[in-house]
Amino acid sequence: MAKVLRVFSLTMINIIAIADVRTLPIAAEYGPSLLFYYLLAGILFFLPCALVVAELVTTWPKTGGLYVWVREALGVRVGFLVVWLQWLYNVVWYPTILSLLAATLCYLVAPHYANNPYVILPMVVVFFWLITGANCFGMRVSSWISSVGTLLGVALPLGVLCLLAVWWLFKGGSVVSHVSWAHWIPSRFNWHELALLSGMLFGLLGIEMSAAHASEVANPARDYPRALIWTVLGVLLVLVMGSLAVALVIPKQSLSLTQGVIQSFAVFFNSLHVPWLIPVVGACILIGGFSAVSAWLLGTSKCLFACADDGVLPTVLARLNRYDAPVNLLLLQAVVVTVLSAVYLMFQSVESSYWLLSAMTSQLALIVYVFLFISAIVLRYRCAEKERPFSIPGGKFGMWCVAGIGLSATLLVGAVGFLPPSQLNISSPWRYECVLVGGVCLLFLLGLWFACWRCKGRSSCV
Repeated sequence: MAKVLRVFSLTMINIIAIADVRTLPIAAEYGPSLLFYYLLAGILFFLPCALVVAELVTTWPKTGGLYVWVREALGVRVGFLVVWLQWLYNVVWYPTILSLLAATLCYLVAPHYANNPYVILPMVVVFFWLITGANCFGMRVSSWISSVGTLLGVALPLGVLCLLAVWWLFKGGSVVSHVSWAHWIPSRFNWHELALLSGMLFGLLGIEMSAAHASEVANPARDYPRALIWTVLGVLLVLVMGSLAVALVIPKQSLSLTQGVIQSFAVFFNSLHVPWLIPVVGACILIGGFSAVSAWLLGTSKCLFACADDGVLPTVLARLNRYDAPVNLLLLQAVVVTVLSAVYLMFQSVESSYWLLSAMTSQLALIVYVFLFISAIVLRYRCAEKERPFSIPGGKFGMWCVAGIGLSATLLVGAVGFLPPSQLNISSPWRYECVLVGGVCLLFLLGLWFACWRCKGRSSCV
């Protein structure tokens, strides 16, 4: 494959894949204490994850990323299970980010439809099929979409949002979340209030995704560590500042998980008497959302496609078109997303369905990261002599510390994430729990069964 990716391209792909505007209203529910939670998540999860990925991707710079690492550590069967879960949690995530885009568009054109599931559902389906069609033209087009989307859809709107928040504070605008040292640290901990942490943590997931394009990077040993450093700094700055800007001006009782960002812009622009800018920034948010989906769409498909080399992926899906895009896999993904989006018809509120899918996404993703951290530790022993262009300092002890901290944080947040959040009005807690727990278990067991079936009788499978 052509070596078309360098530090800038990798950083743009990472930022657009990780810095999800969807998580800003979720974090804003915590008010100023969101800074404490993001700092904690950054130290205990995001930084360990970046260090682990930097070592793995420079040591095994092969297309396939996560699948290659887990396969080398735990075998083909577990490798397929993990990459299956990675693919699935993104399939579950696509309707959530696209519903945010649909709600944003409705807010701009017809606000009374923004919480109507019968309007949101068809928009989500149409959006996803359009993005799938664009990704059938391969990595060169997808990389261009990611770069443009990062600048116009993430950097521009969130940069403007942060500047507007600073201006709002200096001009003495009314603030619904008081910013003081007393409010940075949570005054009390409630397990149901902490349930939103899984949604916040999801805003930090995905730093391993660009490894799926390893064979298209000009110099992996040099470019990946640099790109990951810029990614960590950029993502934390964007998410913290953006979430604080939302929390300052939108009261909790009025904050919408699907429209919270555009609500904030409306407050700022109406105060400046320039309401005509609201549709402009709304268009930027749409571009950013489409780019985020595009970045993940091809990356996760390539990770799953890497299983074809081991004979685990069915032959019908192991087909590339002339643009090196796994077209049959992309089409299957679009069909699954279309069916899954029907969950918006199960609850009266779009926000309830939105959070349910977000929670399911987070839980599946956290299972993937459990295997990622375990694989990193195992590879330090199994492939101890392998040259590592970038290595976590401290040898095996250093790896145990870094991966152990990340693994502990992942398990804790995963346990809390099964609780229904107290900040949301869940009309039927029992239905919520049944769909969430049942959905996670069903998808996990389905992947486990498929992995065992495809690897049956093969000595190469662990």
